[in-house]
Amino acid sequence: MAAYDYDLFVIGAGSGGVRASRMAAGYGAKVAIAEQYRIGGTCVIRGCIPKKLLVYASHYRYDFEDAEGFGWEVGERSFSWSRLIASKDREIDRLNGIYINLLKNSGVVMFEGRAVLEDAHTVRVGDRKLTAKYILLATGGWPVKPPVPGIEHAITSNEAFHLPALPERVVVVGGGYIAVEFAGIFNGLGAKTTLLYRGTQILRGFDDDVRAHLAAEIVKEGVAVHLKSDVARIDKRSDGSLHLGLLDGTELACDAVMYATGRKPNTGDMGLEQLAVKLDDSGAVVVDAFSQSSLPNIYAVGDVTDRIQLTPVAIKEGAAVAATLFGGKPTRADHKDVPSAVFSQPSIGTVGLTEAEAREAVGAVDIYKSSFKPLKHTLSGRDERSFMKLVVDAKTDRVLGAHMVGPEAAEIIQGIAIAIKMGATKTQFDATVGIHPSAAEEFVTMREKWVPPAKAAAE
Repeated sequence: MAAYDYDLFVIGAGSGGVRASRMAAGYGAKVAIAEQYRIGGTCVIRGCIPKKLLVYASHYRYDFEDAEGFGWEVGERSFSWSRLIASKDREIDRLNGIYINLLKNSGVVMFEGRAVLEDAHTVRVGDRKLTAKYILLATGGWPVKPPVPGIEHAITSNEAFHLPALPERVVVVGGGYIAVEFAGIFNGLGAKTTLLYRGTQILRGFDDDVRAHLAAEIVKEGVAVHLKSDVARIDKRSDGSLHLGLLDGTELACDAVMYATGRKPNTGDMGLEQLAVKLDDSGAVVVDAFSQSSLPNIYAVGDVTDRIQLTPVAIKEGAAVAATLFGGKPTRADHKDVPSAVFSQPSIGTVGLTEAEAREAVGAVDIYKSSFKPLKHTLSGRDERSFMKLVVDAKTDRVLGAHMVGPEAAEIIQGIAIAIKMGATKTQFDATVGIHPSAAEEFVTMREKWVPPAKAAAE
């Protein structure tokens, strides 16, 4: 008789949990997975996929405007929020079905309901108790709202995907990538959009030049950006409108306020405290390089560990756990030089170190920058500029970071990321023939080192 019901029990059927369970089953393990809502997790259900679909929708505004410069006559047009959301929901339903079939076809047993740990090897789902040799926590994260008076009138990104109508006036509170992306979505779809951020510049943690460039561009597109600004209270009036009282005493009226000020790991009420599974101050599961928690048979991957909150990273971590436990190949997930994108308008693509990080890590760096009007906008007339930057180790010539703001930044940076992961040098970038005419060629044609204005003046 088997000592446990399952070799692996996965709690959370998002990207990391699904990948780990499928791979573990592929190695011959008996696997079960529990999910209390829908298979697919944050990315598929309420994150990257529906958000990117809304980004596409919002960008048609600019495409229609730009068409005239290329000889097209665009007639009367209108936008239906309800049709967009219905189309988005159909696609999410389709993907949810695909994920369910992937698990079924892999032989993974699925349980619907909230899973709670009874002990290190026992999981309770509803009124069922199940045992497993190993347990994997892949419960992701959840948006949080600060304790501001009237915060019950605010929404998060979760609710933004299901609004009954597009608000005429929207205030987005926050300065991270989710806030910036939704500000672009609402603005592009026609809402009067304001972005409030308590810091001195949006996108903390990104390269400073990228932050400044994008901030200037989104203002040009019509987003009102208020820095060093925060909400003191939210009042709802009898007509349904919201009035925000800011800390500086000013007021803003809007029809919806969306908070994108942070997310917290989903570790509450799971039984982790009773088992003494070590959590950090944010509630994230503390794990080692192999995603193993403080209890040897319990592992955790994805946003619940608060390492790098990106879907492909969770997938890599899940695959590594499966290979370690059942594939006979102890595997660490590699968190170095992970590329990422912000689907703002214009978009951001980045990989490697920022200039500030590189200076701290290696000391002397060479910086190459380029800002230019894309070829498309020479005819469209749009006042939009792209920006590219390379951060190079001055001693070794190795490219430590590449950053871009502009159309298709994610598509371009994905290829650049391969070169940086392989340790490419600036000399090798220079030796590569560019594709002309393209924006991407700028990464292999930047030759002049950037010199700080003060130093240039002194010379």
